[in-house]
Amino acid sequence: MTASSAAIEAVHLVKHFGDTVAVDDVSFAVPQGSVLGMLGPNGAGKTTTVRMMTTLTRPTSGTALVAGHDVAREPDAVRRAMGLTGQAATVDELLTGRENLRLIGSLYGLDRRTVARVGDDLLERFSLSDAANRVVKTYSGGMRRRLDLAVSLVATPPVLFLDEPTTGLDPRSRVELWDVLRELVRDGTTLLLTTQYLEEADQLADTIVVVDKGKLIAQGTPLQLKDQSGRAALVVTVSRAEDLERAAALLRPLVSEVHLDHSGRSLTAPAEGLSEVGRAAQVFADSDIELDDLGLKRPSLDDVFLHLTGHRAEELPDESPEHEAVTA
Repeated sequence: MTASSAAIEAVHLVKHFGDTVAVDDVSFAVPQGSVLGMLGPNGAGKTTTVRMMTTLTRPTSGTALVAGHDVAREPDAVRRAMGLTGQAATVDELLTGRENLRLIGSLYGLDRRTVARVGDDLLERFSLSDAANRVVKTYSGGMRRRLDLAVSLVATPPVLFLDEPTTGLDPRSRVELWDVLRELVRDGTTLLLTTQYLEEADQLADTIVVVDKGKLIAQGTPLQLKDQSGRAALVVTVSRAEDLERAAALLRPLVSEVHLDHSGRSLTAPAEGLSEVGRAAQVFADSDIELDDLGLKRPSLDDVFLHLTGHRAEELPDESPEHEAVTA
């Protein structure tokens, strides 16, 4: 991918904090109108990378381009082309939602009429119109997060960086925010999203980069990463436990091996793709064995984590924030 075709590009980014290497030769590119998910545990280097790409800290070496502008040589142009939502909400709790939007609009130099129009549109888009005149300290966590994202969009930036945007949100608020982000992408916004949530990356990202201990250790589409961590599996669940052995006998000519789970009334077999599902469906359609389910199960992103790092996502250590949070 060329720099001209990428809305965001990192080129051999390196960041040192004293003797600590927080980011170690990270490169990737994000096409316009797509979502890159940066996945990794606390301390992996995700936030440091975002801070370098948003001009908040200078790279030790390497560079980054945002909307075609070099973060080191053209920081003002980069800031005009992007929005940033950090891990903690940055809105003023003593102002109303509408006042927060007006404040940011004035800082961007927008005229009052434009700020009022854009502010009303954003309040409606983020389901905050009814709370627009309430002070933010009365907002729920999900409402504050939505307002924080709305504030980052006042100047309609073509590129948006989201650093752990749903951390601390309840499941319902997280899903609502996902819907908003999908809408932004449909409208042409390019997103770089850092997250520890495997489901979030799977739901939103067109491409995922996995970082660990400052290094980029894998990148690809969610499907490509899943395929790297192991083969897919054909899973068959029979309606009656007494049919399990007969079902296994029907499957064995089609696959290399069959694993039986008597407690779950299910059979699992290695599969290359949907072709095995089709052949199995035909075999069972010609038999008197009733099925509750038949399908293809691909490895999960949790399996990817285990394959790449040696531990599952739920086993991630509860570490302190990355070095740049206290050093840069």
